Amino acid sequence: MNSNKKTVFDNGNVFGSRLGFILAAAGSAVGLGNIWRFPYLAAKYGGGFFLLVYIILAITFGFTLMLTEIAIGRRTGKSVLGAYTSVHKGFGFMGWAAAAIPALVLPYYCVIGGWVLKYMTMFITGQGHVTAGEITNTAGENIDFFNGFIGEPVQPTIFFVIYLILNAVVIMLGVQNGIEKVSKVLMPVLVLLIIGIAIYTLTLNGAFEGVKYYLLPNFEDFTVEKLFKTVAAAASQLFYSMSIAMGILVTFGSYMRKQDSIEKSVRQIELFDTGVALLAGLIIVPSVFAFSGGEGGAVNAGPGLMFITLPKVFQSMPFGDLIGALFFILVSLAALTSSISLMETVVSAIMEKFKLTRTKACIVVVLLSLVLGMLSVLGYSTWSDFRLFDMQFLDFFDYITNSLMMPLLALLTCILIGYIVKTTYVEEEVLCGEKKFRMQFMYRVMIRFVCPVCMVMILVTPFFVKF
Repeated sequence: MNSNKKTVFDNGNVFGSRLGFILAAAGSAVGLGNIWRFPYLAAKYGGGFFLLVYIILAITFGFTLMLTEIAIGRRTGKSVLGAYTSVHKGFGFMGWAAAAIPALVLPYYCVIGGWVLKYMTMFITGQGHVTAGEITNTAGENIDFFNGFIGEPVQPTIFFVIYLILNAVVIMLGVQNGIEKVSKVLMPVLVLLIIGIAIYTLTLNGAFEGVKYYLLPNFEDFTVEKLFKTVAAAASQLFYSMSIAMGILVTFGSYMRKQDSIEKSVRQIELFDTGVALLAGLIIVPSVFAFSGGEGGAVNAGPGLMFITLPKVFQSMPFGDLIGALFFILVSLAALTSSISLMETVVSAIMEKFKLTRTKACIVVVLLSLVLGMLSVLGYSTWSDFRLFDMQFLDFFDYITNSLMMPLLALLTCILIGYIVKTTYVEEEVLCGEKKFRMQFMYRVMIRFVCPVCMVMILVTPFFVKF
């Protein structure tokens, strides 16, 4: 087996502890998808039934793919560009796909991160009430604050650049001094914030009805089609929630120490990630439910839920400005830990491929992200009339990465490990320093049979089922 040391990387490019790896990997998983996407999907697809399906998939489907990618990274000791070539020369193209995905996701993710920073700033400075109201645009129309904000180019650009630079600063500090140290601070703070806000939310009048709506299975008008939709939606959410098929886990796996247990680490990352998603639901669903007077459809607002509906909810709460400020601080931390991992994946690939220093590679990624990110920024303002396949730039980048490239990469990974190099390639790395691979039989069944079916389901469902 290859060593974890990367001759082209700077010193210290290995996590200093198992805890550091777990918190960094959990940080990459815990992001915007956990905070707003998971709760409204749960509400939309049957409440507790969606949660049950999601948890089952997380401990089987999610566990299998996460463990596979981490094992590939640690065994090869390379970035995504070199890792898949090391596994099998005929599958080296997968490394380029795994590097392209975060390179495309990072720019628009940083744009959204900039939006979150704007809202955090507004609430911290006591202007949270402004975000809950309307403003007058250049055409003299009264529109909600969010659409007015993203509809002009200057402020979204400023906050996008600030957010991107924050990521770059952490990455330039390296793995141990940057990613690991930041994760050890941000992740505990994130957990304390989300627990505290969730407890407060549950004290609101009418919140308990929202809890029941969120946690109890809803079998009303249950059909096979709804089951199919729920499974497909839950499997798709795993990509958002667990950083699967984005090159991140391969990259972080290459920084993992040989003496640390992969199997135990994956279980703890899953527990951390799923716990945050569940707690986020206990903040958002009960609070919106109480605000809307028991109207469950209010939690299905999609992206607008966080930027349009929730500010109104906070203004209706006692201590709403404080809770809103804490919430957007929480979302900022979650977004930052995820975007850091996206940037690190691209930076590590450029360092290895072009033999650049970390600082130079980071500058290249920042410049690339600025160019692609500005497409998403201006796609809502100056270039709002220009569309790709009837989608705005941000929506287009999100669709091709999350709905096409990631499921395809995961499917190819299943074929590579399950049928080409065989499951022993991963199993040997999992058993490195361990006496037993407890979930070995389940892993073999999942990687060879179940996971490929889930990937095909995600890919074909949009063509046959309207969500």
